Amino acid sequence: MTAERQTFIFLKKKKMKDNKQNKEHLANFNIAGFTYYDGAEAFKDLEMGLELKLAIDENNKYDARAVMISYKNWKLGYVPREHNRIFYKLLKVGLDNIVLRVQGLDKSEHPERQVRVVGHLVG
Repeated sequence: MTAERQTFIFLKKKKMKDNKQNKEHLANFNIAGFTYYDGAEAFKDLEMGLELKLAIDENNKYDARAVMISYKNWKLGYVPREHNRIFYKLLKVGLDNIVLRVQGLDKSEHPERQVRVVGHLVG
């Protein structure tokens, strides 16, 4: 292998390494309330690894820290109460580098357990 080729491979590997995002696991969970919103309509379009949107729901009368999960124009449900504190705080201070992705899909499960997601803080 020539020195030029070795340099090219080294630089390519370095670029790939530099492009990797640092990420910290926040939580993984089933979407709360999936059966009460647009879950049934959206299910056919969901797939593993798909990125979902998060937003604070300031008008939620049941939970002051409610964080809504959506995809396209569909409201899928919420981050469960036992996990929403960290998501709420990060979103409240304006951090938008939270990535929430579909981690599991199982049509045969109870509707509240059909979609599992994982959240990471990325930088």
